[in-house]
Amino acid sequence: MSLWLLNHFSTFTLAVVTVGGTVVLAVAGSVLLRRRYPSLARGEHNDMVGVTLGMFGAIYGIILAFVIVTLWTQLDSTQTIVASEATDTALIARDAAAFPPVVRADLDAALSGYVHAVVEDQWPRMRAGEPSYGATETHLRTAFDVLQAYDPASPREEVFYEQAVGHLNDVAAQRRARLNMAEQELPPLLQVLAFGGAIVLVPLTFLYGMRKLRIQLLFVASVAGLIGFSLLLVFVLDRPFAGDLSVSPAAYREGALAQYWDR
Repeated sequence: MSLWLLNHFSTFTLAVVTVGGTVVLAVAGSVLLRRRYPSLARGEHNDMVGVTLGMFGAIYGIILAFVIVTLWTQLDSTQTIVASEATDTALIARDAAAFPPVVRADLDAALSGYVHAVVEDQWPRMRAGEPSYGATETHLRTAFDVLQAYDPASPREEVFYEQAVGHLNDVAAQRRARLNMAEQELPPLLQVLAFGGAIVLVPLTFLYGMRKLRIQLLFVASVAGLIGFSLLLVFVLDRPFAGDLSVSPAAYREGALAQYWDR
């Protein structure tokens, strides 16, 4: 469900629904509770409510901060993995210039197939949360077969051959890491703490009585808006390959890899 929302609605739309919806529900709940219990306006229980709000707010704030930082770090790590994989692929293409024309042509064909499979086949699968190793396995295996069958004929070719093999091994490792990242999501327990905490904390603000309704609604709306925006961050950062803030495959179209898209 979360992947469908991220892939079919813009971040702005999700922000309006999440933040706006949280604020509207909080304001409506506060007004209804105040009408049902007019004595709340006198603030007779503000001391107890204030202590409870402070305690719950501190705990919930720490939980949200931990979750958001963790998800942001995960997104940054995913971007690094993608950039490293694309860089190593480009370096193999550059190393191949030192090989005989036949070997270079075969390796270029394998690399071209690989980057096209990553962008055109594997990326949509990752956006849908269903990554597949098979989408690029044939092209990666072909690249390994080309290098394994090639015997460098000179010290110069041997140097570039060793570098190409090392970069290809790195590509295989980074591909696995990238696909693993596509399957990552916030553990259910942290989801319960993040979203369940809002269900506990926001209604507590209804109990903090103020004589002027406008001031109380401003207080409730401010807390609800902050919580709603925090939950929006949790929602959009949870999946690094889905939504407007997702990791882009542009790195596989740039630099030395651009030649595979111009053909």
